[in-house]
Amino acid sequence: MAISRRDALLVGGVGVAAAGLGTGTASAQPVRAAAHTASVPHDRDYAPGRAGRDYTPVVTPDGATLPFRVVDGVKIFHLVPEEVEHEFAPGLSARTWGYNGRTHGPTIEAVEGDKVRIYVTNRLPAPTTVHWHGVILPSGMDGVGGLSQRSIAPGETFVYEWTFRQHGTFMYHSHHDEMTQMALGMMGMIVVHPRQPAGPRPDRDYAIMLSEWVLHPGAERPDPNAMSGFNVLTMNARCYPGTSPLIAQRGERVRLRFGNLSAMDHHPIHLHGYAFTITETDGGAIPASARHPDTTVLVPTGSTRTVEFIADNPGDWAMHCHMTHHVMNQMGHVPNLTGVNARRIDRAVGSLLPTYMTMGQDGMGEMGQHIEMGHMPIPDNSLPMVGARGPRDYITMGGMFTILKVRDRLTGDGDPGWYDNPEGEARAARADELARDGIDPNAV
Repeated sequence: MAISRRDALLVGGVGVAAAGLGTGTASAQPVRAAAHTASVPHDRDYAPGRAGRDYTPVVTPDGATLPFRVVDGVKIFHLVPEEVEHEFAPGLSARTWGYNGRTHGPTIEAVEGDKVRIYVTNRLPAPTTVHWHGVILPSGMDGVGGLSQRSIAPGETFVYEWTFRQHGTFMYHSHHDEMTQMALGMMGMIVVHPRQPAGPRPDRDYAIMLSEWVLHPGAERPDPNAMSGFNVLTMNARCYPGTSPLIAQRGERVRLRFGNLSAMDHHPIHLHGYAFTITETDGGAIPASARHPDTTVLVPTGSTRTVEFIADNPGDWAMHCHMTHHVMNQMGHVPNLTGVNARRIDRAVGSLLPTYMTMGQDGMGEMGQHIEMGHMPIPDNSLPMVGARGPRDYITMGGMFTILKVRDRLTGDGDPGWYDNPEGEARAARADELARDGIDPNAV
């Protein structure tokens, strides 16, 4: 078979045609292998991968990993779609949909070459399916209701079965009435480890699903019909201050796997204190020659991105979506009062409601503190704007925000507390410092 230069570029770093390029001919290996990121040949069977021996288990902060058993060399999983009472953060809960009592569903973890059999028992009031997003598998296992299978009726149990022919970070979600079911929380992560890793294993391997919701103050269910105005932005279905920190010890290799099944928005996730390398998409590993350092990774909706770095900079480091409205909670209903002189309004309304105060003339940063101190009542089941009390002041961020805590030495897997900043920290300048350096704060 003749191969053009264009064909060679398309087949690229997979090595399918490498042997024949010098003579203008190529071997008859299938071009479809270009869609796989494989570490071993797939013309043989492999023993089920084992944690510790074959991979470092992934951690899903505020989530869980789906358990399995091995039957005749096949890993057996059981997913149960059902209604869930879910807490996004203290003070903000909703009746959502999910899997196995969780929103989002537990992470499915396997090793390249594993044969898997996944049973799905539908305990929802509506039909559903499960689509294995990004996974290369037979058409009949793809999980698209009406196209590749009949939808799973309430009370039915279906079975999916395939062998993982690739490794990487993928997702699963409902593919029946997606707008409703995904907006109510029906999604989860899939992590497939390489059978033979090309590089060192990570010491810390984290999986984080990004999502967005519309939950009106006082409501008990998210609104699946919304196309904008998302007011609860989450990492693993939790919003700050409900997100758990990520922890690492100095010198450890850290891998962060991000999946985004938000309805409408991409998320540029920014990590303070570090430059990382973007190593994978859900399409596979990025060739080493194409990797580059970055401090923000854009995770498009319907995609995954994986980054790695060495934890060599101790401290408490913010990690958050850099779309500024995505680090807030339930503020879409608040009018713009920036720059408004509210003294006359406060006097007029205050005569009728003594506890009334107008908020937002100088921004929204003070709202969380007023709520925290009991100065401002809020509706039931709501979490307005921001944030949480930090070690030195109030953290005026919410939503899609968490903290990476890197320490010289960890004594356990729990939260190590706040960092002490031994090299000092930003502080109020002294008068003698200002005079020494010729700084006049009153100068125009």
